Amino acid sequence: MSPNPFLGVLFHWLGGLASGSFYVPYKGVKKWSWETYWLVGGVFSWIVCPWVLGLALTNDLVGVLRQQSAGTLGWTYFFGALWGLGGLTFGLTMRYLGMSLGMGVALGYCAAFGTLLPPIFKSFAPVIPVAQAIGEIAATTPGRCTLAGVAICLLGIGVAALAGLNKERELPEAEKKKAIAEFAFTKGILVATFSGVMSACFAFALTAGNPIGDASRAAGTDPIWTGLPKLVVVLLGGFTTNFIACAALHWRNRTAYQYFATHVRPEHAGLAVSGGEHGGGRAPREQAGASDRKVPVLANYLFSALAGATWYFQFFFYTMGETQMGRFGFTSWTLHMASIIIFSTLWGVYFREWRGSSRRTHRLITAGLGVLVLSTLVIGYGTYLGSANAHP
Repeated sequence: MSPNPFLGVLFHWLGGLASGSFYVPYKGVKKWSWETYWLVGGVFSWIVCPWVLGLALTNDLVGVLRQQSAGTLGWTYFFGALWGLGGLTFGLTMRYLGMSLGMGVALGYCAAFGTLLPPIFKSFAPVIPVAQAIGEIAATTPGRCTLAGVAICLLGIGVAALAGLNKERELPEAEKKKAIAEFAFTKGILVATFSGVMSACFAFALTAGNPIGDASRAAGTDPIWTGLPKLVVVLLGGFTTNFIACAALHWRNRTAYQYFATHVRPEHAGLAVSGGEHGGGRAPREQAGASDRKVPVLANYLFSALAGATWYFQFFFYTMGETQMGRFGFTSWTLHMASIIIFSTLWGVYFREWRGSSRRTHRLITAGLGVLVLSTLVIGYGTYLGSANAHP
């Protein structure tokens, strides 16, 4: 079957919808700490879904992985582990900034550094599986166009951040907490910066795993599913870093008991009454009786599993879209970033995260997100020029 770019675009937008929506089910989690519901969702994102769908939709998944070189598996896992740090702090970004601002800033960085980090690393470590070093990119017209897109992206981040700063200054603390229970602008921006930089590693984790996709195709897998075996290795790396971090938080906060407890301990009674740690406010500890500490265990697992599965499906549709783009494959990353920003912004509007802000702040966040989307288009066009030059 020949590539179908129009179908590829649809798949990328479905992936963006999944990514922009994955945090919504977490709002239904009650009486669990962040590290508890994040790890439960993560097990479905990084372990259950990749293996279940990989085994169901590809041929000889285990055999394909066994025949890979240590270098291929090692680089794919390593970049996946670095991406896992970004995924871990991505959840914290939503926690402190909300969906619209948090995703806009974090994904803006992700789009920028997803373009910059691989060639920068290539300059210092030529062995990594990346086509060009940063100096080679800057020496060409397509490369300079792409770098201009990165500069526009950073401008969009600045505008969106200014909107968040305005929001923090304009609204009283109680009003900010109505939509985002733990809104913290400075902390959120720092976390979003780190998250965006590290999340960019996912783009070249997939590049490092290309031999896995080739082997899956050779094993008779339909081309549209050949990206799924790569995800098993990439997401295992992501699981590793997230598991370690959540285990450390469990140790520090004494929250590991929550996976099976029907009631939270009195010291954890201040967890949000509704919406996990988002929305609904926090119950004063002295007012929390036994009924206030009851945990809806089954519902929490279901909401967390739904969130985790939704997050996985962004990658599921991303790899499907990538197989359909043909010579337009360079647009995959930018299409993915742009669609996530748009859908997450729509969710932010739905949850009224900017309620009570001034018109100036609303104009700033709209302009910032618009500039971020524009930057992904400019980056994609620069990559297109490079592709056209390489394949006249």
